[in-house]
Amino acid sequence: MRRSALALTPVVMAVALSGCGMNSVPTAEENAKAKWADVQAAYQRRANLIPNLEATVKGAAASEKAILTDVVNARARATSVQVSGEDLTDPAKMQQFAQAQGQLSGSLGRLLANVEAYPNLKSQDNFQTFMSQLEGTENRINIAIGDYNKAVQAYNTRIRTFPDAIGAKVFYGAKPMTPYQATPGAENAPKVSFDN
Repeated sequence: MRRSALALTPVVMAVALSGCGMNSVPTAEENAKAKWADVQAAYQRRANLIPNLEATVKGAAASEKAILTDVVNARARATSVQVSGEDLTDPAKMQQFAQAQGQLSGSLGRLLANVEAYPNLKSQDNFQTFMSQLEGTENRINIAIGDYNKAVQAYNTRIRTFPDAIGAKVFYGAKPMTPYQATPGAENAPKVSFDN
C-alpha cells in the first residue's frame, strides 16, 4: 500500500502543478510578446514606407515642405522609441511608445488632408500606390494592436485567476502587462489650415 502511495505521488504532483499555470502562464506571456512583435513590425513597415512617400511628395508638392518635414521628424522620433518584451509591464515605456506613434499618425493625417487640395499630386501613380500601401499599413497596425491587447488581456486574466495565479506568483513572479492605449487626443481628426 505504501509503495502504491509513493508511486502515485509524482502523478498527483504533476496534475496539481499543471493546474497552477506551469505551462499556461509562460504560453500566454509568449503569445503576448509575439503579438507585440507584430505591432512593432506593422509600425516598422509604416516607417519604411515614409522615405518613399517623402520622395514622391517632395517632387510634386514643394510648397508643403513644412508638413513633410513634420512627418519625417515624427518618423524619426517614432522609430527611436523601442519597447522590448521585457518592457511590456512598464506603463511609462508603453505610453512613450504610444505618444511617439501618435505624433507620427497626426503628422501623416495633416499631410493626407493637405494633399486633397493638390489634384496633380493625387493623380500621380506613385503617390496613389504609396497612399494605398500606407492605408493598408494603418489597417495592419490597428489589427496588430487589437490582437496584442487581446493577448495581454488573456495573460493578465490568467495570472490573476485561480489556479494559474498560484504558479504565476510562485514560479514566475509574473507581473501584469500593459495594453496599448491610444494617445490623448487621438480620437480627434487633425486640423488642417490652408492659410499658409
